[in-house]
Amino acid sequence: MKYSFILLLTLFFACKEQKPSSTKEANIASAEAKESATQTIYYFIRHAEKDRSTDSKDPSLTEKGQQRAENWAKVLKDKKIDLVYSSDFKRTIQTATPTANLFSQEVKLYPVEKLNDISFQKETQGKTVLVVGHSDTTPKFVNLILGETKYKDIDDNNNSNLYKVVVSKNGKKKSKLTQHPL
Repeated sequence: MKYSFILLLTLFFACKEQKPSSTKEANIASAEAKESATQTIYYFIRHAEKDRSTDSKDPSLTEKGQQRAENWAKVLKDKKIDLVYSSDFKRTIQTATPTANLFSQEVKLYPVEKLNDISFQKETQGKTVLVVGHSDTTPKFVNLILGETKYKDIDDNNNSNLYKVVVSKNGKKKSKLTQHPL
């Protein structure tokens, strides 16, 4: 009986000593989760291929453009997109829609003359955001967020650029441009 009591005491103190360690690990994991939640991550793309056979100022996507729009959803499927923005044109909305649908989001419209305004900054803070624009507005929008002129207008035949901009809680910004051909 005496040995059983000593064994129980030993187990009790052994378990008690491990608890702070697991609490410390939980606190570290919680801090890392909070830090990643305080980052704002933007993904910027230009609309997919538009129908050039029409004189319309607001053409729809071609079949290849529709395929590219679906492909963007596949490229972004692991990114946990919280918000999807598009300019108010058929081709940008059609490009944004497959990704918005994948994440059960609505496509929010932004005015191209008010890129990165205060309300956009507040609404997107701490979120992961997709923004679909045009050959001129997409790099301009990226540059406004970065606070520097880093990217030039996209060539009119290029629909494969993916810009990623990460804004940390302390305001540090970094960006990356990748190509995603069909």
